[in-house]
Amino acid sequence: MSRDPQGQRASLDKQPHEVAAMFDGVAERYDLTNTVLAFGQDRSWRRATRAALGLRPGERVLDVGAGTGVSTRELAQSGAYAVGVDLSLGMLHTGKRTRPEVPLLAGDALRLPFADASFDAVTISFALRNVQDTDGALRELARVTRPGGRLVVCEFSTPVNPIFRTVYLSYLMRSLPVVARSVSSNPDAYVYLAESIRAWPAQAALAGRVAATGWGRVAWRDLTGGVVALHRGIRE
Repeated sequence: MSRDPQGQRASLDKQPHEVAAMFDGVAERYDLTNTVLAFGQDRSWRRATRAALGLRPGERVLDVGAGTGVSTRELAQSGAYAVGVDLSLGMLHTGKRTRPEVPLLAGDALRLPFADASFDAVTISFALRNVQDTDGALRELARVTRPGGRLVVCEFSTPVNPIFRTVYLSYLMRSLPVVARSVSSNPDAYVYLAESIRAWPAQAALAGRVAATGWGRVAWRDLTGGVVALHRGIRE
């Protein structure tokens, strides 16, 4: 694995320092790169996440894996108090410069810097698959959520149509790194991201893991044909 800051990529064992260093290296152009690679669909996925949380003015919502805060800002449009947490200091520095109004804190999804039952709702978007211990992160999200509070996991998933799934996987493994070279400061990182998406469990398997970690009434909804899925749960 390259240790050059411009060629940093994490391995699929997801060591926290490797993941943080990789995202530090792509922070400056991360939001632009995501929009290009997702053909602009990332905006609609953020709106869908906010809607699924059912936030009300005055509630407190935690956005884990917030990166530069673009997702946290979307959540705040509901009138709720939204705070973002991320492991990458590079992402946080970029976010604080470009979105100074968004509360952003450094923190690990496995050891969140909040007391029990601090939030009415929690969410994690496109970051759960980058955490070393998926079940541990889901339990930690449950810890900081009040009983009856809501969870939404927005994550890449498995397209339901077999033909579309084949095309999509080909794009991930062949075309995505090529496109990333034209817009990203660290295209090697997007090889890891493509591999992590392909290795991620499908919708039903992830729902089972959510249900086993302190969340009830678990359900999911596919977006963009299953390229992304929203998994929802209620804190038991």
